[in-house]
Amino acid sequence: MDILNQLADTFFDWEAMGQVIPKMFAVGLPNTIVLAVVSGIIGTALGMLLALMGISRNAAARWVARIYTDILRGLPPVLTILVIGFGFGPIIRELTGSTSPYPMAIAALSLMSGAYIGEIFRSGIQSVDKGQLEATRALGFSYGSSMRLVVVPQGIRRVLPALVNQFIALIKESSLVFMLGLLATEREIFQIGKDAAANSGNLSPYVAAAIFYLAMTIPLTHFVNWIDARMRAGRPEKKEPDEAAAVVGKGAQA
Repeated sequence: MDILNQLADTFFDWEAMGQVIPKMFAVGLPNTIVLAVVSGIIGTALGMLLALMGISRNAAARWVARIYTDILRGLPPVLTILVIGFGFGPIIRELTGSTSPYPMAIAALSLMSGAYIGEIFRSGIQSVDKGQLEATRALGFSYGSSMRLVVVPQGIRRVLPALVNQFIALIKESSLVFMLGLLATEREIFQIGKDAAANSGNLSPYVAAAIFYLAMTIPLTHFVNWIDARMRAGRPEKKEPDEAAAVVGKGAQA
């Protein structure tokens, strides 16, 4: 019982959690969402570019996309954030005069997500039957128009669940940018919990941070499952009323 009480005091101190939750909600949650959404948008654009380069007829473009993807996917996220934040951060600060590491955090997350999203897009595009491209070329479309109007939209539709999964991973990876030393107004959920735990000597703020992350990721996980099931089953067809049955029904009512 002493061990259980000790665990409860260490991880479930409701008073310590109550003190940190308002700050997580007011400061940490908006910053975490901004980091994930902005990085997701930039990473999606970068990923599409990498995917198109990866399937390009230009050998140099394919090699550049391959090398970039292999490096960014092969490095641990922690190392990537440190290299970009502390390696390029001083250069950006000299050029812009800004002391905030927040843009470098977004840049690091964007570059990492772009590598993964690029592979997702590439696999989706290449999964489209080659007959689709050949049919559009036979109709007189150029290669670029065929890819833009027919092949790429189909490929994106096929990988929507994987894209949402990558956004979930991006939300969790945003907790690593605390290493860049964000300003007080830029702190995300994990850093607020970390600072509160360090000040109080209690680990309950970490549990509060975990609750916030679960509140964001669990609905998205179920959303992914819904998208996947919907795409497998297709849209339910609208059944047209049988005209003969309608006539019989009117006669019965008469």
